[in-house]
Amino acid sequence: MELAYYSDYAVRLVNTEEPARGKDTLTSVEAVRDLFGANQSAARRATEADVTRFRSVRARLRAVFEAADSGDETLAVDLLNSLLLEFPVSPQISGHDFRDDDGRPLWHMHLADHPSNATAGYAAIAAMGLAFHLTEYGVDRLGLCQAPPCRNAYLDTSTNRSRRYCSDRCATRANVAAYRARKRLEADRSEENTGRAAESAQVSSASGER
Repeated sequence: MELAYYSDYAVRLVNTEEPARGKDTLTSVEAVRDLFGANQSAARRATEADVTRFRSVRARLRAVFEAADSGDETLAVDLLNSLLLEFPVSPQISGHDFRDDDGRPLWHMHLADHPSNATAGYAAIAAMGLAFHLTEYGVDRLGLCQAPPCRNAYLDTSTNRSRRYCSDRCATRANVAAYRARKRLEADRSEENTGRAAESAQVSSASGER
């Protein structure tokens, strides 16, 4: 498993809140446990106290994406480094779950956390994964959806660094909105031209009558 895979932990946590819409799904210990996905052993450590702690880490991770999205590369790195220092992990070689055709382990890097609570474990993995993604692909590959009011976080893995939206749904919605805006502008210009033509005709008619 590539270490950059863990960056999805950060995206999942950040996107539990949509500030512009006033939505927040991180309201219970069950919601916290859902974020761990298949890592059920880690999820079982979660308690009600982790809800508040997860929200705090979420705000700090969102700040990393906001800094990257605004082009402040140094701030994004500084914010992420502070998380890495506070929530350290130990990279280890692992061969569990994956076997080649001969039944031998497929060795891969794994992030082993040693947390005092579920939040510390999740934050360590999310921060390290995001750090690997940032250093591998660049700070500009961390983005926030450009389809207002969404602003969900996403990781751009496109070949030409062209991603601007968190999902196909938001991309479609933004394209439709842009199309309608163009049509309204064209209609307004058409009305202006028609009005000017009518005024010009009236002026010409008045001049002819004289």
